[in-house]
Amino acid sequence: MDAGAQRSSDGAFTVADARRRGRSRRWVDRRGLDRPFHGVRAEPRHLEPPAHPAAAERAAIIEAALQFGIRMNVGGCFSHTTAALLWDLPMPFLSDARIHVSTPGRAPRAAGTVGHQVRPDLVRVVRHPRFGVPVSDPATTWAMLAPMIGAYDLVAVGDAVVRAPRVAGQFSYLLRPPLADLDDLRRAAESGRRLGATALREALGRIRPGVASRTETWARLLLVDAGLPEPVTDHEVYGPAGDFLGCVDLAYPDLRIAIEYEGDQHRTDAAQWQRDLEKHERLTDAGWRVIRVARTQLFHHPVQYIDRVAAALRARR
Repeated sequence: MDAGAQRSSDGAFTVADARRRGRSRRWVDRRGLDRPFHGVRAEPRHLEPPAHPAAAERAAIIEAALQFGIRMNVGGCFSHTTAALLWDLPMPFLSDARIHVSTPGRAPRAAGTVGHQVRPDLVRVVRHPRFGVPVSDPATTWAMLAPMIGAYDLVAVGDAVVRAPRVAGQFSYLLRPPLADLDDLRRAAESGRRLGATALREALGRIRPGVASRTETWARLLLVDAGLPEPVTDHEVYGPAGDFLGCVDLAYPDLRIAIEYEGDQHRTDAAQWQRDLEKHERLTDAGWRVIRVARTQLFHHPVQYIDRVAAALRARR
């Protein structure tokens, strides 16, 4: 597919394409246009950035990727952390916002990008269903991240890839199929000699379905690595009469212990807050012990979190 035909960021165009269409050099070099990459121009956009820093970072990198996409060479694709963001996979806050591009030929070189020369057998390229740009598929993307992110985050990305979002309850239904399954991840990890092969093998055994967020992955792995039993993920709780009480992030069903991660949206969204209160009241009335954990404790004081869960386990045995 010709790069000029690729879907681009709103208002972005290549100088070469504009010139082919009869635009003058003066027009493409006029003041007021952004120049995100060599040979690319873009109309300035004045959008309100997302309030959360991570969301703002994600939006900025995706915007830059789409702008670069209109000048990408045939055979190239977005990869590594850039592909992860395009697939909406959970990533830690990135210290490097450059765009990652892979190609089977000579690694591309452009300011603001990181070029990778990859063997064709190590990458499966697809066209992104939303953005229309060539990108490494989700399983390949996960495998490419092994040397770039920590062990817990590699599992978190794998969890996100195999997750099939759903509406829980008596009439449960899927919102979409998973991006890939565990066999796809295994094939990507074993497709050839990769950087981080050991990390990939270790992560494969720890990936679980039904994990809705990076923080839930961390919450589970912290407990397991502390020597506690592994909790069940995405657990539906029903009352004695078969009535649906709620779905919890992590659970020890036999002991009726639930672990719920409380993100910012649980605090700032009034409707979400009310639903959480009602769910926790139903669980408590049914004899469940609900442990609620916030981001600060999970990432900055994990021992406190582990001790709380350990104490609950001892009390219920």
